[in-house]
This record gives sequence, structure tokens and C-alpha cells, in this order.
Amino acid sequence: MTGVRIILALHNHQPVGNFGGVFEAAYRDSYLPFLEVMEHYPDIPFVLHTSGPLMEWLAEHRPEYVARVRAMVAAGRVEILGGGFFEPIMTMIPHRDRVGQIKEYSAYLKELLGTTVRGMWVPERVWEQHLVLALAEAGIEYTILDDFHFQRAGLTDSELRGYYLTEDEGKLLKVFPASERLRYMIPFQEPHATYEFLRRLADEQPGATVVFADDGEKFGVWPETFDHVYTRGWLRRFCDMLVGNRTWIEPSTLARTVDTTVPLGKVYLPDCSYREMTEWALPPLQLAAYQRTIAEHGGHPVAEALKPFLRAGGGWRNFKAKYPESDEMYARMLGLSQRLAAASTNPEIDPDYLEVARMELFRGQCNCPYWHGAFGGLYLPHLRGAIYRHLIACHNALDEAEGLSGPRVALEVGDFNFDARQEVRLENDHLVAYLRPAQGGHVYELDVRDAQANVLATIDRRPEAYHGTIAAAAANPHDAQVVANGIRDRVVLKHEGLDRRLVYDLYPRKALVEHFFGPDVTLADLVACRAEEHGDFVTGTYLSKVQRSAERVALVMERPGWAGGQPIQLRKTVELAAGSRTLDVHYVLEDLLPNVPLDFAVEFNLAGMAGHAHDRFYQDPSGTRLGMLDAHLDLHSISGIALADEWLDLGVTLDWSRPADLWCFPVETVSQSEGGFEGVYQSSAVLPRWTVVADETRRWELRIRWTLDGVSVLDKTQSDVLAAAER
Repeated sequence: MTGVRIILALHNHQPVGNFGGVFEAAYRDSYLPFLEVMEHYPDIPFVLHTSGPLMEWLAEHRPEYVARVRAMVAAGRVEILGGGFFEPIMTMIPHRDRVGQIKEYSAYLKELLGTTVRGMWVPERVWEQHLVLALAEAGIEYTILDDFHFQRAGLTDSELRGYYLTEDEGKLLKVFPASERLRYMIPFQEPHATYEFLRRLADEQPGATVVFADDGEKFGVWPETFDHVYTRGWLRRFCDMLVGNRTWIEPSTLARTVDTTVPLGKVYLPDCSYREMTEWALPPLQLAAYQRTIAEHGGHPVAEALKPFLRAGGGWRNFKAKYPESDEMYARMLGLSQRLAAASTNPEIDPDYLEVARMELFRGQCNCPYWHGAFGGLYLPHLRGAIYRHLIACHNALDEAEGLSGPRVALEVGDFNFDARQEVRLENDHLVAYLRPAQGGHVYELDVRDAQANVLATIDRRPEAYHGTIAAAAANPHDAQVVANGIRDRVVLKHEGLDRRLVYDLYPRKALVEHFFGPDVTLADLVACRAEEHGDFVTGTYLSKVQRSAERVALVMERPGWAGGQPIQLRKTVELAAGSRTLDVHYVLEDLLPNVPLDFAVEFNLAGMAGHAHDRFYQDPSGTRLGMLDAHLDLHSISGIALADEWLDLGVTLDWSRPADLWCFPVETVSQSEGGFEGVYQSSAVLPRWTVVADETRRWELRIRWTLDGVSVLDKTQSDVLAAAER
């Protein structure tokens, strides 16, 4: 061959839990029109990877599209790539789940499209060398990574015009490098730019193979790309360019290339992802400094000369350190995977039950909500909620497989979040609660099993490297430019006043967070995160002990501390009974000074619900609606509050034994997406507060009932019953 071989590989993906309208819009604007154009070019084969969540949606809602793809596969015009069924980061999940996800999806694609999968798409191209073993065990012959991976292994551009062998424990895998240059060229530059690139390559390295591999959503979904690619005909012009130069440009597939050419050699690749991902994984200050350095010196001859030898950037696993919320999902997922693996060795368990649990686990491993960059869905509450929905469903299925049914209660102590400290899980047939005595005694996960919702799937507001760009854009809206992400040059602020929402939390947005405030603190101070703490209980370490019986379990947490300048003792007990939908919380404050009042508040952050929707709202004990969940409330002498989500049929009721003043406000983040910068409602902060005055024994007590049930059973009498019992 005297010309060049080009392989066009598209990755189409929608995450587990994305809105149906997003699937439909992406199908309409990208997946379908791309296929329609390519059907007119039988001489241009291409490679297609469709993630499992998207393929399931297409099979159910657009079977005619699947039939068209199947016909093109049968005609040899499309090669189908497999991969993990629900697009997990392969390094994040255990070996058994890697193999299981790949095999499960290969079997699904074989049945759906009538093709045997030989290659796979590595989600987000997150690579560690040990993955070779899992891919080979799952029957995968080859995959695609970025040329950036190979450059980090010391190879130069001229050595990346084909594919390589790599190995682990004697197992072999063929790996293609995808061109970053083509990734930025297609479809943003005119087809002639690709022609010139390929012409130079053919002159310099006749017989070379080059791979374009990137997201299919670039062809119609990304901002302004539909008009560019289809209305103005970029894709047809690109295909015409390829067909018009068939004498020296050969469009091909991965399979054909493997079957007709030999590898360029053997390579061992370092832990890596695509270049941008390694940047996003950096801590925000380092990422901002890195971006400034690149902007100022990236084009300097010395910088270009040093570039092949520099290894800036972080590894994907660092997202779990950068974002504790990602680590919480990961830990929950891994615990269930371990439980499923143990159950699978029990011959008395029906394997059909375990298969249900396994598929729910696999769905809960979808990568998007576990990280954040210009892409990644960590800041999207509906995607985090979807992960927990499937993990809770897995938990429920495992209980069913193990024959656990009816009213029951259990308490377990362990390092559930892998921080070398002990957490506690309270569990019954309706609720699963995780508490961390070593960090404020917070409840950090609370699963409502019937609704399959974690009402504490919150996220903290923290600095991001791009927040400086937002502030600059707000100050100079006509001059602002994006420095780093390469998606578009113009800064797009999707909502007004985003710079005013750049507020950063000083403690985790979880539940049972104890505050002692000064008497002058206001709701506005809380919203702006400038309320001064007059105590040291917010994240303090509690000593704890557990209590168990057949009908009830409890965690008792206690610590000495300071409040209002005086030493006090605080004890909180969290109880759960078999068959109950309520967590009972009992506070005892001791060693108080007589006649010295303290302003005490207990914070709950409740997530998993939309903020500005008519069917998500606050309700007082009399049943009166107080506003949507993004409302700011400043109420006085109230005995409780309820939060209703009619969409999920989920009601969260808080009743307390002493009348309280109450603050409620929305917690909103400012985050980046491919469409621009946006504000996103994350949770509702609920803070009842009391003026504490010691009794004759220097004590003060409070009981809170935290009930989670359907909206239809919100009981306005609970607070009255509780107050009577307290008296």
C-alpha cells in the first residue's frame, strides 16, 4: 500500500439514568442523521461503539435504527465494538466485574446485531496495564487508546501509525493509538484539513494506519455542531473527500487492519487516560496553575522540546480523592460487589436471583457520575441518584436471594468507606443508614429501599479551576475566553448571576450536623457560608457504642467539646426498629452552665429531589405548602417540616419534641458542561434551631423523628404525638 489507511471509530453513549428527552434529542440530532449519511457511502466502512444504556434504549424505543445498523453490519460496512455493558471505568471495578460486564455485553450484541465482538471501547480510555488480563479473559482481541498513552511510554508520533501488542501475565492484546490531532480536527475543521494531514502522512510514511476515535455526539449534539455537520454538509463533504481519493486513502476497520497487517512491535503503557482527563483529575489549584502555564508558555520552542518528557496530570483514581461523593458511591458499589461474589459461592441460592442483583450492580457502575471535567456527571444529581437507585436495587435483590424478608433490623460496624476508620450501618426492611462517628457523627447515606433513593446523595460546593473563568466572564462578558477545555472558545454562562453563586462549603453537606451559632446569625449568613461557629461539633470525632436487640438497634455517640465558650458534653443516639420507616434521634446536652443560653441547630441536607418543580415542595405540620424545594424559609416556633417529592412518591418528615425556629435554603453548585457553565440545584438544607437553657440538672434534651415514607402518608399528627410523649 502506497497511501494511508484511515479508521473512523465512533463512540455513542448516554449514561444510566439520563433523561429520556436527552436520549431522544441525541438520537434525532446525531445518531440517526450520521447513519443516514453513511448509508449513502458504501465504500466507507466505519467502527461503531454504542454503550449498553444507549443500546438498550435504542432497542426499546428505536428498533428501526437497530435494524439498519444490523443490516450494515451484515453487509460488512460497520464493525461493532463491545466493552463493559454499562460503561464502567474498568480500573474502578473488580476483575470479576470487568470480565462479567464485557462478556455480558458481547453476548447481548451477538443476539441483537448478529455479530461476534472482537474489539472493545475502553471507557474514557482509562488504562492500567493489568487490564490486559481481564480483556483477554473476556475474549477481546484489540482496543483503542489515545496516542497520548503511547507518547507517555516514550513513542514518537512517527511510531504510532499502526497498532502494537501489549501483554500481562502472558496474555496478549492488540492496541491502536487514536490520533489526538484528528480528534481536534474532525469535525471542527474543513475536510481539506484532514486531506492535507493524510497527504503528508502518505508522503512521509506510505502504508501508515491512522485512527480517528471520538464521541459520536460531536456530530450533532455538541453546541452548534448539527448545523455544521448536517445542515451545512460537513459530513457529506468529508465522505466525498475520502471517496474522491480512494486511490491513496483506504477507509478501513480495526478488524480488517488486524487481519491484514502485522503489529509494529510490543509496548507497555503507563496508567493513563486521554490528556484532558489527566488534567481534570488534578486538584483545582494545581489544575489552574497548569492551565496558566500552558497558556503562557505552551507554544515556546523549549516547552515544545520538553513536552515528550513531561508527565503532567493526574490519574483517574484521584477523582475519588478529589470528590468524596465519588468515593462514597465507589465504596457502596464495591461493598455490594463483594457481597454478590460471596453469595455466588452459596449453592443454596437461586442463580436467577443473583443475576438480577448482578445486572443492577453493573448499572450502578456506569462511570459518568463518578468524575467531573468538561464532561462527567458528578455534579448532575439525577445521574448520582440513578447510581444509588441501582445499587439499592442490588441490595434489595441480594436480600431476596438470601431469603431475608419481613420486619427485621441489623447493625454492622466496619470500614465501609475505606478511610481506616469505623463506620456503622443501621438497616431494616425499609431503610439503610450509614453513619461516621469519626467525622461529626454524620449520617452520610440514607437509603429508602422502596423508593430506591438515597436522600443524602448530596455534594459539597468546592472550588473548581474554571471558577476563575466564570468570575472573569461575569466581569467582562464580551472579552471572556475559555483557556483550557478545547470545546469552544467563547465562555457561555447558561444562567445569570453565576459568579454570585460561587460559595464554598466549610463542612460536608450531610445530616445530623450540629452547630452552635452566635445570636446574630441570619439565614443570609448561612446561605453565603459566613455563619461563625461557636462550637467544635461540626466535624468533631465522637466516641461511640452500639446497642442491639431483636427488635431495635442503636448507635450512641458522645463527645466533650466547646459551645459558646464553655465546655459541654453532647450525646446523640440514633435508633432504628424492625419494620419502622423512622430514625429516632435523641440529643442530650450536659454540663451546661445555668442561665447561659446557647443557640443550637441540627442540619439536614436532603437530596435526590428537583428544586424548582411544583410536585416537589415543603409542607408544614398542618399540611400547608410552604414553597418549592429551592425556597428560602425563615420560620418561627414550628414543630416540624416535611419535604415531598410526588414524582418519586417520597416524603421526608422531620418532627422535633421542642418548638424550633427553622431555616431552609437550596444548595446550588456552579459547574461546567460541554454546553457552558450552569447552576445546578443539589439539595435542600434544613436547620431547625433552639435556644438551649439548662434545667436544674444542667441538662437539655431533644428528640427528633426522621420519617421516610410515601407522600400520601405524611402524617401531620406525628409532631403532636411526639411532643405529648416528650412531656
